[in-house]
Formats: sequence, C-alpha cells, structure tokens
Amino acid sequence: MTSAASDKDDTERMAAHRRNKLVLDQARAAGLLGIANDVLVSARLPASLVAAAKHRAHIASDTELLKIALSRLALEDDFGPKLVRRKGGIPRGLGLDF
Repeated sequence: MTSAASDKDDTERMAAHRRNKLVLDQARAAGLLGIANDVLVSARLPASLVAAAKHRAHIASDTELLKIALSRLALEDDFGPKLVRRKGGIPRGLGLDF
C-alpha cells in the first residue's frame, strides 16, 4: 500500500470514528442510550450487508454496528417528508425574481 493510500485510509477511518462518536453522543444526549444494554436483538442478515456496513463505519463489533445504526435511525430528522408535504405551498402569482 502506498503512503498516499495509507493516509487516505487513516483519514477515512478517523472521519468514520468521529461520525460514530457524534451519533452516539447525540443519542446519549437525547436519552436513547442508557447505562444498561437490556434488550437482545437477533437477526439473520446477509453477510455481505453486515461486512459492507462494518467496513464503511470502520467497526468490528456487531453490537457497536447495531447501536450506531439504530441511533442514526432514531435521530433521523423528517426534513424530506416535511419538504414533500409543502409541495404546492407557494402561490403561483408570487414573484420569485432571482
């Protein structure tokens, strides 16, 4: 591996770790992550999906992967649906001169 490729991998790994930490910090601040891990989640998933998600997030642990994925889903905003509901919300005669 070249030095440039190694630097890129390090940069991507550090960015992924920062993103993961931010998501978990936000989930914790929202009261979604308590002290105890008190629910067991079990699922049969395609190995390729799990491997790709772990690779992208730079995570080795199934538990950590699920915690980050569920936190992202729980914290996801509803900007898209709100935007779609506003369709047609601007009067036709309104002058939008740019």
